[in-house]
Amino acid sequence: MVFDLISKDIESLTCPALVVFSKSASQKDKPAKVTHTELNKKLANAIEEKTITGKHLETVLYREMNYKNFRHVLVVGLGKDSDLDHEAVRQAAAAAVEVLKGAGIKEAALHFEGLSSNKKDAAPFAKALAEGLGLASYVFDELKTSAKKEKKEEDLTLHVVAKGGDKAFKNAFAEGVILGSTVNFSRRLGDLPGNLMTPTDLANAAVEGAKGTGLKVTVWDKARIKKERMGGLLGVSMGSDQEPRFIIMEYHGAAKTKKPVVFVGKGLTFDCGGISIKPSAGMEEMKYDMCGGANVIGTLLAIAKLKLKVNAVGLVASTENLVGPSATKPGDVHTARNGKTFEVNNTDAEGRLILADALSYATELEPQMIVDAATLTGAMVVALGNTHTGYFTRNSALKGKVEKAAQASGEWVWNMPLVDFHVKDMKGTYADLSNMSSGKGAGSATAAAFLEQFVGEGIPWAHFDIAGTGWAVGGRLNYCPKKGASGVMIRTFVEIARSYV
Repeated sequence: MVFDLISKDIESLTCPALVVFSKSASQKDKPAKVTHTELNKKLANAIEEKTITGKHLETVLYREMNYKNFRHVLVVGLGKDSDLDHEAVRQAAAAAVEVLKGAGIKEAALHFEGLSSNKKDAAPFAKALAEGLGLASYVFDELKTSAKKEKKEEDLTLHVVAKGGDKAFKNAFAEGVILGSTVNFSRRLGDLPGNLMTPTDLANAAVEGAKGTGLKVTVWDKARIKKERMGGLLGVSMGSDQEPRFIIMEYHGAAKTKKPVVFVGKGLTFDCGGISIKPSAGMEEMKYDMCGGANVIGTLLAIAKLKLKVNAVGLVASTENLVGPSATKPGDVHTARNGKTFEVNNTDAEGRLILADALSYATELEPQMIVDAATLTGAMVVALGNTHTGYFTRNSALKGKVEKAAQASGEWVWNMPLVDFHVKDMKGTYADLSNMSSGKGAGSATAAAFLEQFVGEGIPWAHFDIAGTGWAVGGRLNYCPKKGASGVMIRTFVEIARSYV
């Protein structure tokens, strides 16, 4: 799908379809309202009969309406004006895309005028609209033989028409386009199968994606990883014939003397659980175990493309976790980069082992803060399902930044508990730590407690467990694929980085 921003009078355009919005009444005895003044009058009967109610995500398509220079008219509901926020706009944009595509309409003009009643909302809503359109346009079909032909036939061009949009409005729209495209870049990395998205492929994708952005990308191979004493990453990789990779992405948008913000991602390109093998049912979804890493790559691409005035580093530890003759065995002990030892009592609790090395490296950069993202625990899915991303931090200032960033991005997060008892549960018998808790329950919190042991004292740190939100959230959010990767937390991470500008 292609979409652009046009600063013209909507009536001057000729297009197969026109998209307008409707809002439900704030009072019961009041009618709904279509945001296009003339169409509001023309559709008065439909409003009176409640064919158009303005309810959020309601869609009414009038085929062959032949209104002025538009053959079809689509009305999309926004809900009550008092309840309207950028997330509602994002979802309404996605609803419009779904109907237009379903109707086989190849080109449409979207009337922005009247969407925001308050002038100060115009720019944020423009950004949200661009995000919704971009995110809803994502389709992963490149492995289907008929995809190229079908794509050519089904392409949709959508013109967002906003007469007299100022510079802030245009910049906000452009930012939404960038965020949508970087999220979609990361989604594709997650959706590719394990045989086409190995650790080497992931590293190459980061290098390729960074071209022209000003990002510096460094990739460590197995020999370098061993030399750098990354015993967790190396140990997990031993069951696979695919070499591990450690990806370092550096962006310099501020003075060199300013400490960076660091984003760390888990890049398990496939996880069978190792010797502690997973059940076969649903194991194909473990290609998504690298979504934390993919989304950190997307975050750094977005930060660079937005030219944020901050120094940022992205670190992705990437490997497969398979069963092989050299695979780590339950009871084996490995040494992380910071010198701490851990006994591996369950080889399927491997994400925390590769993150241990990445967090140790992040600490050496003496950053302003560290944030990590990982599809880490099934316990998080049990706790929060696929609506909220659970996050852990003991730093109140960082917690405030996370909450503010999530509110700005429209993504849902939930602060989870992390206390010293969780740390105690991760003490090892034969090594400093165990990768499994000695107690029952709180699996996400004890995993976070393990990770905390590899973050330098005094460094603000937050851990995001995206096991429930990394993929298959389309049933909740209409701008996400039904089954595919979501690109979750990229928008929030960009807002967190922005808070350090």
